[in-house]
Amino acid sequence: MSGRRHPGPRTPDEPSAPSGQRVPSAHRSPAVPPVSPDRRTVLLTAATAVTTGVLAAACGTAEGRPPGEVAVLGDSPAWEKPMAAAGAAMRTVAALRMVPEVNPSLESFEQVVKSSLRTSRTPDMLKYWSGYRLRDLARTGGIEDLTRQWDRAVAKGWVDASLREAFTYRRRVYGLPMNLAYWVFFYNPQVFREHRLKAPETWDAFLAACTRLKKSGVTPLHGTADGRWPSFIWFQEILSRQDPVFYDDLMNGRERYTDARAERALRTLASFFDKDWFTPMDMNHPDAAAAMLHGEVGMVPCGTWLGSTLAGAGGEPGKNLGAFVLPMADPKARPAVIFESSALVATVKGPDRTEALQATRSWLHPAVMKAFSHTLQDGCPNPRVAAANPVIGSLAAKVRGDKLWLLNRFWEQGPPELVEATVDDLAGFLLNPSSARETLRTMQGRADEAWRVWREAEKT
Repeated sequence: MSGRRHPGPRTPDEPSAPSGQRVPSAHRSPAVPPVSPDRRTVLLTAATAVTTGVLAAACGTAEGRPPGEVAVLGDSPAWEKPMAAAGAAMRTVAALRMVPEVNPSLESFEQVVKSSLRTSRTPDMLKYWSGYRLRDLARTGGIEDLTRQWDRAVAKGWVDASLREAFTYRRRVYGLPMNLAYWVFFYNPQVFREHRLKAPETWDAFLAACTRLKKSGVTPLHGTADGRWPSFIWFQEILSRQDPVFYDDLMNGRERYTDARAERALRTLASFFDKDWFTPMDMNHPDAAAAMLHGEVGMVPCGTWLGSTLAGAGGEPGKNLGAFVLPMADPKARPAVIFESSALVATVKGPDRTEALQATRSWLHPAVMKAFSHTLQDGCPNPRVAAANPVIGSLAAKVRGDKLWLLNRFWEQGPPELVEATVDDLAGFLLNPSSARETLRTMQGRADEAWRVWREAEKT
């Protein structure tokens, strides 16, 4: 998501993370002493200057690019090479080159985007988020309706039609999927064979694997609140396996956190703590990836974008690196898997609006998608594009072959302000797993207000 909201891959030593992260309250620094009026003025002036500079840098495309080029503003340096590769491929199919631009000021990225949409100095295209964050942007009226481009891609077989909801606002499509990351459990096949285990195909087999690994001196599971955003992972994974319909309803404000099914998920998570199955809560994803490859950690839940980090740590698909979709806890439930996908967005007031719209018509072309996804080393929303590596290939085959229900990731679900606060609540629970009911009551109190505000805004 690292201090960022971006859902895709980071640099090799840094996992994907949503932006706007804050350290859980237990880890925050002491309060800053009161600032004198004079100092406030100085700080405000400085902050305004920084914001203005960032906005100017972010909107550097406002004067337009040379003919045949269109800029795409994103928040991740790790996506520059994949975007450049896609741009080169697009040149061959549409005589148009996409040029990546990055705003490295991660905390200000979303603010800069929304501010620029109200002016004539706006980027041509954006790499944004799906779900409610995209809907929030669509409500500004500053981004293009891409429904025709979506329908054309579906007709050509260039995109999985089931992804549509994640990019839709009021039945219109406002973004095109860029990557398609599945949330899975990474493991080391060599370590599993050593302990007479295989990738679990049932929930009971998963629990049995955790038990055996623990008895053998291997920490079964990676869990963490490091960086704040990963705090939602285990709640998301357990709840979506126990009751995927309830997960979907809860994330969309149709159910309540105080429901017994939400409490059951946290109680299950607390039982894993009781059995000492987790790594320390301050172990980050890169360290967990290395520990898994060295046989010290059994399983690491994460998006498939972690594959580049694992490869950088020495992971070799089929040898010491494998992945599986966590089995359903309720065998009668509809099989599901969590996914995440960034959105390619075109702005209404971009200086190269015509070329930006032209780019959206070719974005999901197989040649462009192959160049992008293979450079990114993640899953692809175009089912006609072969996977970037065997691990992702086998996962994509399972998801599509078994027709798994694609559930959008926790971070993209619900009003953004609610998600931000709920992640903090879950971080607190990870630090005190005995507080299930109190945590859920707090989360529901926030949800009541957040959904009220969201629905009021929908009426305007």
